[in-house]
Amino acid sequence: MDHIRELSRILGSNLITEREQKIPYMTDASYYEGDLPMAVAIPDTVDQVSAVMKYCQGNSVPVVARGGGTALTGSSIPMEDMLVISLAKFDRILEVHPEDRYAIVEPGVKLDNLNQHLQKYGFFYPPDPASSIAATVGGSISTNAGGLRASMYGTTKNWVLGLELVLPDGNKINTGGKVLKRTAGYDLTSLLVGAEGTLGIITKAIVKIWPLVESKGRILAYYDSIEKVGSAISDLKGKGITPLIAEFLDRITMHSLSQTRGLEFPETASHMLIIDIASTRESIGRELKDAEEILKKFNPISTEITTDKEEMDRIYEARKGAYSSLLSERSTMSERVVIGDIVVPASELPQALKESEEKVQKYNLTVALFGHISDGNIHANIYADIADQDHMKRVESFQHDFAMIAIMHGGSVSAEHGIGLEKKELLKMEMDETNNAYVMEIMKSIRKIFDPNGIMNRGKMFDQ
Repeated sequence: MDHIRELSRILGSNLITEREQKIPYMTDASYYEGDLPMAVAIPDTVDQVSAVMKYCQGNSVPVVARGGGTALTGSSIPMEDMLVISLAKFDRILEVHPEDRYAIVEPGVKLDNLNQHLQKYGFFYPPDPASSIAATVGGSISTNAGGLRASMYGTTKNWVLGLELVLPDGNKINTGGKVLKRTAGYDLTSLLVGAEGTLGIITKAIVKIWPLVESKGRILAYYDSIEKVGSAISDLKGKGITPLIAEFLDRITMHSLSQTRGLEFPETASHMLIIDIASTRESIGRELKDAEEILKKFNPISTEITTDKEEMDRIYEARKGAYSSLLSERSTMSERVVIGDIVVPASELPQALKESEEKVQKYNLTVALFGHISDGNIHANIYADIADQDHMKRVESFQHDFAMIAIMHGGSVSAEHGIGLEKKELLKMEMDETNNAYVMEIMKSIRKIFDPNGIMNRGKMFDQ
C-alpha cells in the first residue's frame, strides 16, 4: 500500500516527505543516529493525530512521537522506516488556574516558555531539566524528566495531574483530572509518565503549578575530594535541610565553564558544590548560614554566600549549559559525549562517588562527573571516540560498572534520562540483579495491551 499517499490524504501539507527535510529528525541530543524516517507528520489537531494513528495501527506502520528532540538516550530517534509524529504545532498554553494550582497545556509547549508565562501569575512549573530552553512538556512527561530543582520538588511524575492521550488504535482517552486528590481505580496517568512514547501520544496535559519562592540565596563550596562532596550533602540532608538546588561539578566541568563562560574557580579545587536555599525574606540569611556551617565541617577550600540575582542567574545558566560546554573539552572530532545517569540514596553518595572515580581510572577514560547531587543523581559525561572500537568497548564496560554501582547501593541505572536505546540492557540487568525479572514481563504485557501490533516506538526501552 502507498502509505505516503494515504497519510497525505489525512495530513495534507502537514506531511514532510522530502529527504533533506527529514534528515534532522534522524537524531536527538544523544550520540545515536537513527534511520531516515518514512515521513514526518506535523499534525495540528487531535483529530489528525487520531486519524494517523488509526491508519498506522491498521497497516502496521511503526511510529515515534517527537517533542523538542532533547532526549539523551536515543528514545526519540526513528528506526525501521518509522513515521515521525512531531507535536511541534501543539504549542499552546490553554488555561492557568492559580487558585486551583493547575495549568492545561499542549505537549509542544517549551518548559521555559511555560514558566515565563506562569511568572505573570506568581507561579511556576517545577520540573527543570537542563535542556528546558528546548525541552517540551510532552517530552519531559514521556521521560519523567528531573533537573536542577528535583532536589526540592521531585521529578515530573509529581507534577502531572491528568493527560489526554491518543492510543495506537486512534481512540482518545483522558486520564486523571484537575484535582490534587484522586482515588478512582488504577492510576493510568502515572503509568504514562516515563513511558517514552510506547503507549500512546500525549496531546494535552494538566500539570500542577506552584507559587514562586519568596527569597533564595546560594552557597558555593569548593573541596579537594569527591568523598567530601558526598559527605557534605548527606550530612546537610540528614540535618533536615532540603536545598532548592544542589549541584556538584568536577574539575573537567569547571575548566569547560572557564573556557566557554569565563567563570573563575579556585585552582586547587577538584570539586564544587552549588547549594541554593529557598525561604522567606526574614529567614533566608539565617538558613544560608546554617547550611554553610554544615558544609564547613568537611574542610572546604573555601565557601561563599550570595543573594545577588544577577550572579545567581549567571551560575545557574552556566550549570544548565554544562553539557554543551563540555563539548569544548573533546580531543578529537570523532569524540562524542556519552552521558551516564545513575541515582543512589543520599546516604550512599560518598562511597558511590568514590567507586565511580575508581572505575574511571580503571578504564583509563576521560569522564566528567557532575550532577544533581541532593537527590543522589550522578552524571558521568564520558568522552567516547566512536571511531575507535577498543575505546568504545571500554566505554561500554564503564557504563556497565557505573550502573552496577547504582544497583549495589540501592539505586537505579536511570535517574532522569529514561531508557531509550542506550539503557535497555542496563534496565534488564537492574531487574535481574534485584530479583525483579518478572516486572519486565509485566511491563511488556502492559505495552501489548495498549499497542497489540507493536507500532509505538519500536526497539526502545526493551525489545518486544
